[in-house]
Parts: sequence; structure tokens; C-alpha cells
Amino acid sequence: MVKGLIGRKIGMTQVFDVDGKVSAVTIIEAGPCFVTQVKSAKPDGYAAVQLGFSEVKPTRVTAGEKGHLKNNNLPVLKYLREFRVRGEHSLSAGDKVTVDVFKVGEHVDIAGTTKGKGFQGGMKRHGFSGGGRTHGQSDRGRSPGSNSSGTTPGRVYKGSRRPGHMGDVRSTAQNLRVVLVDAERNLIGVNGSVPGAKGAIVMLKEARKQ
Repeated sequence: MVKGLIGRKIGMTQVFDVDGKVSAVTIIEAGPCFVTQVKSAKPDGYAAVQLGFSEVKPTRVTAGEKGHLKNNNLPVLKYLREFRVRGEHSLSAGDKVTVDVFKVGEHVDIAGTTKGKGFQGGMKRHGFSGGGRTHGQSDRGRSPGSNSSGTTPGRVYKGSRRPGHMGDVRSTAQNLRVVLVDAERNLIGVNGSVPGAKGAIVMLKEARKQ
């Protein structure tokens, strides 16, 4: 079985264990997902399973996507994602995958797009400490300060940490422990935070660093 799902981040809450210890938990609406395509090494060059998530009106997707889904008599799905496969599996196009593929106590990797923060300064973006407040300095407290030297190299190196656009990038939270699986409501809870805002689309996969 391929251990992978597409989900939507619902938000965070608290969960108490049998000893009364509280944990911060992210709740994700994961699946049900449909297998929309199965790729194998011989014709495609690699083995993967493509899953679809979130049924929508036919007007919400392109004609090419509708034709791709119609070939396997699938509903119109908004999000399609690929999951690489290692070894054998029994999935075929048209099958349904639910949160039952994961069990409480397992560890997962969750990939998503982080919150966009817009243009930010060096202190917020890179954690700079800022300038001192002594000797009458009052207008450069949050300035990044000098970034290079004059004669040599006489310029700023590429890739230097400077103010700029922050967030809205692909990120993966690794090795998160599954603490809740609700098959009736298609919900899964993982210990810790997950990239993205509420309502963001995420990908759940079996953890690589078990």
C-alpha cells in the first residue's frame, strides 16, 4: 500500500494523553483521495501513483484535466499530486485511499507552502540582532548594518542575507508523530506544526527518517 495522502490543513488544537500530558496537534482533513494514474518504471521512467483530492464543479478545472479523469470514470477533482513508489503495490486507477493507511504512533512527513509574509527586514527574515541603542543611535535599531567591505571585495556577494520577500515557499515538516486518526470524518492529527495557513493544501507521506 502506498502511504500518501493529499489533505487540507484545518488548524491546531490540544490533545491530552492518558498521563494528562498536553500536546499541540495539527488537524488535517486528509482524503478521501482517488488514484487517478499509476506510473511504472518501464514506460514512464519512474514508479509513482497520482492521487486526486477535493471534488469540485466541472467548470473549475481545465478540459485536459477533465479528460484525464474521465478516462477512469473518476469525479472532477481539483488537486492532483504524485507520490513516488518503492517496491510493489496493489493500487490501480480508480481506487480510493483514505486515512486508514496511517495508524496512531506512526511518523509522517508533511509538505506544503508556508505563509507569505511579504517584504520583511533582516531581523524578521534572518533573525539579526539589530544595532545597539547606545551613543545616541536611535534611527538604525533594526537596520542590518554593513554587509561587505570597501576595497576588497568592493561589492556585496550574491546570496547574502538581506531584506526581501519572506515566506510563500515549499517546505516539509519531517518525522511528525500521528496522534489521531478519525476515519469517519477523514481527519488525521499530527504532533507539532505544519507548513501553511488554515485551508492550505498539504501532502502527507511516510516519514523518510524513521
